[in-house]
Amino acid sequence: MLGEPTNDLDTDMLAAMEDLLDSWPGTLIVVSHDRYFLERVTDQQYAILDHGLRHLPGGVDQYLELRAAEDRAAVDGAANPAASGGSGTAGAASKAPSSAAAAPAASALSGAELRAAQKELNAVERRMQKLQQQIVKDRDRLATLDQSDYQLLNTEMAKITAYEAEIGELEEQWLDLSEQIG
Repeated sequence: MLGEPTNDLDTDMLAAMEDLLDSWPGTLIVVSHDRYFLERVTDQQYAILDHGLRHLPGGVDQYLELRAAEDRAAVDGAANPAASGGSGTAGAASKAPSSAAAAPAASALSGAELRAAQKELNAVERRMQKLQQQIVKDRDRLATLDQSDYQLLNTEMAKITAYEAEIGELEEQWLDLSEQIG
């Protein structure tokens, strides 16, 4: 269980925690106001709405839509209580968003599929960044190696070439995921 785990973390520690939790094989219960963090490290989101726990298959976007609907209903109810049918009607209206509202219109994916694709896209971006950093580090290290040891240089260059090939594959995966998300 993690309660507000991103409070007071610098960006390096936050990235390290996200990387760790993103690959965590077990179950996590995270309580946080950090919407990006929640979307990144969790597969399912829940919110406390109307004094109860509610599953949000549309994730944080669905939560924001529900809150906006509650705010609109409260404003409409305060402006014209007779037309709204009272506070019960306004509350009921805010509890049932359409499934189309839960997912972005540009994407044909369901809320869960969309979040999974976004999570995978973020993981691909992080992997590409790590590989780029590794390539820079390995190229810098080449300068420190014995330049007459062609076998060692060839081995090191083969590693760099493999990293570059992996980046190429990840870029294709990134493009596919970006198209799916919309």
